[in-house]
Amino acid sequence: MTSRQRWTLVATIIGSGAVFLDGTVVNAALPRIGRELPATFVGVLEGQTYVISGYLAILAALLILAGALSDHYGRRRVYAIGLAGFALTSGLCGLAPTLEFLVIARLLQGAAGALMVPGALSIITQTFPGPQRGRAFGLWTSATSTVALLGPLLGGLLVDTIGWRIAFLINVPILAVALTITLRHVAESRDDTGRRFDWLGAAVAALAVGGLSFGVIRGGQHEWQDPVAWASIAVGLTALIAFPFLMARRRDPLVPLGLFRSRVFTTINLMTFFVYGGLYVMLSYLSITLQGALGYTALAAGVSVLPISICLITLSTRIGTLAARAGARRFLTLGPALMTAGLLWFTRLPATSPAWHATVGTPGSLIPPPAFFVDVLPATILFGLGIANVVAPLTNTLMGSIPERFSGLGSAINNAIARVGQPLLGALIFVAVSGTFYAALATLAPDLDTSSAAVRSAFPPLNPPHGSPTPDQVVAAAHASIDAFHQAMAVAAGLVAIGGVVSWLGLREPRPQAAHEPVTT
Repeated sequence: MTSRQRWTLVATIIGSGAVFLDGTVVNAALPRIGRELPATFVGVLEGQTYVISGYLAILAALLILAGALSDHYGRRRVYAIGLAGFALTSGLCGLAPTLEFLVIARLLQGAAGALMVPGALSIITQTFPGPQRGRAFGLWTSATSTVALLGPLLGGLLVDTIGWRIAFLINVPILAVALTITLRHVAESRDDTGRRFDWLGAAVAALAVGGLSFGVIRGGQHEWQDPVAWASIAVGLTALIAFPFLMARRRDPLVPLGLFRSRVFTTINLMTFFVYGGLYVMLSYLSITLQGALGYTALAAGVSVLPISICLITLSTRIGTLAARAGARRFLTLGPALMTAGLLWFTRLPATSPAWHATVGTPGSLIPPPAFFVDVLPATILFGLGIANVVAPLTNTLMGSIPERFSGLGSAINNAIARVGQPLLGALIFVAVSGTFYAALATLAPDLDTSSAAVRSAFPPLNPPHGSPTPDQVVAAAHASIDAFHQAMAVAAGLVAIGGVVSWLGLREPRPQAAHEPVTT
């Protein structure tokens, strides 16, 4: 690996890692954000939701536009703009005086992040030749996935010891370093075929992805009684249906439909929808349930998912190299099978599992209770082994299935599918989980009118109740939360299993090739 290649990999890992990290680290800060920031125009719960989901929705809506921009105007240029924008908006988030200001800053942060994610993969594709690309993607996926999964741990540590603002402000110096490396060491590349940029296609794509993302997020917040949510979904669906017809008529379409004639490209994107949807559900509900229903501290909840990060750190690079040589099919089938086993293990998590009150500086508190090694650890190990078999082979296979001149666009399409699938599946599952929670709560605490808006506000699913609940009601809420958690994990297991079946049926084993010929799947 040359010096330029090493610096390029460092720059792309830092930038991508910051985007992925901010999608998870803020979860641990939400309770304190709600308590400390004043809110005038939005409710606290609604504002907290937009801090997370609004960021993800804007990020998803602009990914395809950003990927096409990077191919057309220069991958290094667009990536550098994203780095600078993300650093600036991170500073604004960290200095936010009100909840409304934080929501707006997070939306802008999501827009800047969209410029970075597809650019990182396309820059790696342009920098590393075929035989080296599998290892490079293995290193990238190992580092960035680990950073994202460490989000709950890092977030819990920062929130418990310093405060929630540092979770944003820490990005500023780190991204300044990444920007300096990018400008000095990353080579510029672009699509030089003379195609005109399709701004109309970009607008329609943003409406499709953004409309669906915003609609399902808002619909879930308002229990699907809000007309704005349905209008947004209608706009998104209309744009989504119109998009392929528009692309077929454009002289220089934003997304050439020929990309989807590739069996591998289509299979990988379909698998991504299901597997990353299940991953999002697991990470979201596990952290909330451990803290809300079982009483874990934020730090303890973060440490609980550490085995997943360890598996990624130790296995992703080697698995990426092996998959580049032997083909990705077996890895992209085995990985989802192991993830499914881990998720099914979580469906046996008992409501009586003891809390882990881990705090920094308290002797002995970092040692988990014995039940942790039966209730939680085996599931996270299985899930970690599974995801380690997925991330690098998936990325390398995706980028190898499209022409290099569309590397930014191809990466953006895959990321957009993952990020639309996450809030869409998450919102649909939340409706089912909420129904299960309140049905169980009504049975366990018959004195509560679970159809009442006041009761639903005081007893949020998977979270500890607010107000002045009786001890019996607290116990009932914990048991109802675990029932709902079991359902969420079962659904997530089904999604991941479908992704594994898609990989097995859609991919093919590589043909025997000469030693000098690069392997493709």
